[in-house]
Amino acid sequence: MTLTRRAALALPAALALPNIAAAQDWPNRPVRMVVPFAAGGSTDVSARMIAPGMQKVLGQSVVIENRAGAGGTLGSDAVAKSPADGSVFLMGTISSHVLAVGLYRERLPYDPVKDFVAVAPTVLVPICITVHPSLNVSTLAELVALLKANPGKYSYGTGGAGGSAHIAAVSFLNTIGSTAEHVPYRGSAPMLNDLLAGQVAMGFDTPALIAQHHNSGALRCLAIATDEHSVLMPQVPTAREAGLPDYKAYSWFGVFAPAGTPEPIVTRMNAAVRQAVMEPETARKLREMELPPIEQGSPADFARFMQSELALWVPLVRASGATAD
Repeated sequence: MTLTRRAALALPAALALPNIAAAQDWPNRPVRMVVPFAAGGSTDVSARMIAPGMQKVLGQSVVIENRAGAGGTLGSDAVAKSPADGSVFLMGTISSHVLAVGLYRERLPYDPVKDFVAVAPTVLVPICITVHPSLNVSTLAELVALLKANPGKYSYGTGGAGGSAHIAAVSFLNTIGSTAEHVPYRGSAPMLNDLLAGQVAMGFDTPALIAQHHNSGALRCLAIATDEHSVLMPQVPTAREAGLPDYKAYSWFGVFAPAGTPEPIVTRMNAAVRQAVMEPETARKLREMELPPIEQGSPADFARFMQSELALWVPLVRASGATAD
């Protein structure tokens, strides 16, 4: 073997040595976790709940930094362009890493797959189907029958065009083969106010938002669109139990790193997230807030999940006509 050939073979390993050494010492300073949404929302709350558990594993502080704007894409883009040295991570969501691909058809400033490394999922956020009592339906089957008999007659509200609740509604209507008028709001709170007032007949949002009003009788939650029952509304059936076995709708959160982050850092961060999320007391509190922990796996498992989510939801976003461009 020639000297040139030996040098060529040795070069990749030599280039990798600084990264390996840096990863072995990681973390030697506080770690930033960017939440691309405002403080107080479910993404922020869940990140702050698991941060202490991550700190115990890592031996360094995990500092939550809110960088809200543009549906989660502003903070996500900032992390995509950050140093890939384990100093910063992103608490991404289905909105920032899946739905945005369909919404920002021309100008999404990052590629959710190429510009990030999937580290670990954290929690699932179920979507539920809720109606105003004036609609005179008590079960999901009755709602389906009503909508199929009256396509386009009724309206439904969501917290915004192109959000997870809107796409959940589009998926629901596609599943049952009917139509309804979408009324998008600037957030879940104003949507809820109009749903309570009967200004819209149906609403798609999280059980945490709806539970108090369902339990008081002001609204009727007809189904939870995941496999688990709601902790706050345990009597409400899942969509499968209510007669729609193929319908699921949810959001999810998960930790991402900038592309190029050394594998040893990604592996250790994955272990920190897994232990923090599944710590019994933290998991219990998350479930009480209707943020059930996602079954944990490797970074490769999360990357495969991401690919399947893109294949599932992006066509629905584009079919909905919603756009952020």
